[in-house]
Amino acid sequence: MPARATMTISLPPAMIREVEKVRKAEHRTRSELIREALRVYLNRVRTLPVYTPTTRELREIEKGRAAMRRGEYYTLDEFFRALDGSRRQARRKDRRSRASA
Repeated sequence: MPARATMTISLPPAMIREVEKVRKAEHRTRSELIREALRVYLNRVRTLPVYTPTTRELREIEKGRAAMRRGEYYTLDEFFRALDGSRRQARRKDRRSRASA
């Protein structure tokens, strides 16, 4: 591989604006900024601990994946709505118990 190779990437407009803002503030080229960002990211990834799941955990993960394939799951929005509803219900019970005391 040559000393340098060109790579084309696509970024969302908001990220491009951020890159431009930082690069101008730091008086860098886009390439310098992206190289540095990748250097930092890759160094961080190398230092992350590697976890190997146990056989039991792998079985449970597979059970979860099978349930998802069957459509047995909640979306994050559904989960938060249910959580919010149970919080409201707990607050109502708490208010009632204080009112009768």
